[in-house]
Amino acid sequence: MEIYVAGLRNAHAMENQALAIMHPQVSRIKHYPEMAERLDQHVVETEGQLTRLDRLLDKTGSSHSSLKDTALSIGGTLAALGHSMAPDEIVKNSFANFAFENYEIAAYKSLLALAEQVADDEAISLLQHNLDEEIAMSEWLDSAIEPLTLRYASLSDSATEAKK
Repeated sequence: MEIYVAGLRNAHAMENQALAIMHPQVSRIKHYPEMAERLDQHVVETEGQLTRLDRLLDKTGSSHSSLKDTALSIGGTLAALGHSMAPDEIVKNSFANFAFENYEIAAYKSLLALAEQVADDEAISLLQHNLDEEIAMSEWLDSAIEPLTLRYASLSDSATEAKK
């Protein structure tokens, strides 16, 4: 149970990191409305994931770790800002987002295994919901990488600022 609760707290911090990564990206996107729209949608999903994780933490008599949440949020903000200086910011962000989604998928698979071990049926349902959202986002990003890259290349060839 101790490992399971630690995993829930880590997932909560991970989702705060995801928000810290996505918010600056969405605010900077200009020429890729489909990416901005999907990131906005995933921000809402991520907020729901945090609510579900809070519910599970409450159920275990625990709460999220403010220290972990803050540390990972700062890390997420710095990661998002790091790409903002690159001429191909939008492309780099799409790579990083795809990688992060797959990290989240692995984390939820791990948590699901622990929830099954402690026989927490409610947790299994809620964590599966989070996992399904992360898989859907990862699949969307996977399908968007090539067209986004080609759009970036096309805009780079024109007078339009292509990076974001």
